[in-house]
Amino acid sequence: MKAKRVLILFTLMLFLISSLTMAETKKLEQIGRYTFVRIKGEVPTQEVMKILLEKYKGDIKYGFDLAGYGDLYFAFLDQIENQSFEEAELPIGQKFMWMLFRSHGKVKIVEDLEWAGKEPLPVFVFNVVKDHKNYMFIMPKPCGNISLVSVERAREVPICDIVVDPEKANINDPITVDMSGSKNAEKMVIEVYNEEGRKLSTQTLTMDNPKWQTKFSEPGKYDFKPVVYNYYDEASSNPCEASVYINNPPTCMLTVMPDMIKEGEMITLDASGSQDPDGTLEKAVFEISDEVGNVIAEKTMTTKPYIWEYTVEEAGMYSATVAVYDDFGAVSGPCDAQFEVKKQQFFFLVEAGGLIARGTYTGYAFGRLGFMYQFVPEQFSFVLSGGGAYPLVSGDLWKPFFMANAVVNAHFSPAFIGAGLGYSTKEQDVRGSGLDLVGNFGLDVFSNGSIFFEGRLPLGGENREISETHKLLLGFRLTF
Repeated sequence: MKAKRVLILFTLMLFLISSLTMAETKKLEQIGRYTFVRIKGEVPTQEVMKILLEKYKGDIKYGFDLAGYGDLYFAFLDQIENQSFEEAELPIGQKFMWMLFRSHGKVKIVEDLEWAGKEPLPVFVFNVVKDHKNYMFIMPKPCGNISLVSVERAREVPICDIVVDPEKANINDPITVDMSGSKNAEKMVIEVYNEEGRKLSTQTLTMDNPKWQTKFSEPGKYDFKPVVYNYYDEASSNPCEASVYINNPPTCMLTVMPDMIKEGEMITLDASGSQDPDGTLEKAVFEISDEVGNVIAEKTMTTKPYIWEYTVEEAGMYSATVAVYDDFGAVSGPCDAQFEVKKQQFFFLVEAGGLIARGTYTGYAFGRLGFMYQFVPEQFSFVLSGGGAYPLVSGDLWKPFFMANAVVNAHFSPAFIGAGLGYSTKEQDVRGSGLDLVGNFGLDVFSNGSIFFEGRLPLGGENREISETHKLLLGFRLTF
């Protein structure tokens, strides 16, 4: 049992010594004994070395896989084809991460080497860049062995690329700045300038987050001037700049004519003074609203001069607005104006109808012209009219006569009642002319038309007794 323990302890000691020995850096005192490729001549040229690498590329892949760098194989072949090898001498004590060699016809690898020769080692040096890392390889001139010396962050030239979308926009539209096309970028610093050259802001991006969205609240041209920095903080030098133009919105102007507007009259909304400072106007949108904000009329016009005529039927307070659009979709204002539509107070009138005159209540047809003035709109009016009446019977007893009225009416929509004075000439030769007391009652049947009943009583005069010379009329009145 004791002997068994001694054996186990001895075995562990041998394993530990072996591990420590293998972990130590291996000393390479001479080169050329175990060559990876067969070389003719003492010191081949780099062209010869490239030919040899092409010839043995299958073995090279096997060796790279053996070293644990199989993913570097294709980059290695692609880049050494067009790369010039640098001639150098490695000093004594130079260490290698690993070296490919051939022993007894088999490709092998040895790791953690150190050049321990008596003189510096002449080599070809070349670099392979992959995934932002620089792999430094050497090939000793006396042989074709491939050795990886070091791996460090590549010193790649930073390339700047910027795209701004859109290149023209309206105020407060989102602007996307995209620098994802940049190369070898550790950081990307963008400075934004206005038209006057004043710096407005600075934004720093990375390749993990290469996009930035911004907006501008003022019109004009804005310049984006980025610089890309690589891992070593070296700045890009290629031309790299972008701009965006923020559209200047149009300005509207609105005039309402005439100054005094009555119901039923036409108003003119004039937006012809509207302008777009950096483009053209495409349309104007008009609206008319009543005093509680209800839109009663609207109009979109796509041709200049943007003048709209509209007839307002009812009195009241109104507001008019217009908004103009430019060729880039920007909209103005809107501009607004208030106006009042007043009730019409003065009207011309035409009256016609039938009349019966006392005596035998003989029938007449009458017609009158005049005017009406509403001195208190919709409540009180004054009517002045005059015209003739013509008998509907034949004979010499009854004759045409003239009559005129001056009447004040009180309106109780849709009815009205009034009284006043009139004048009548004689309707028979045996009667006289003179003043009349006039009374009427009527009903509005539509906005400017009404039917009325009128009575006329004589106020004295020769042969003008009330019982014999009163008159009754039924007629129709049209005002305009």
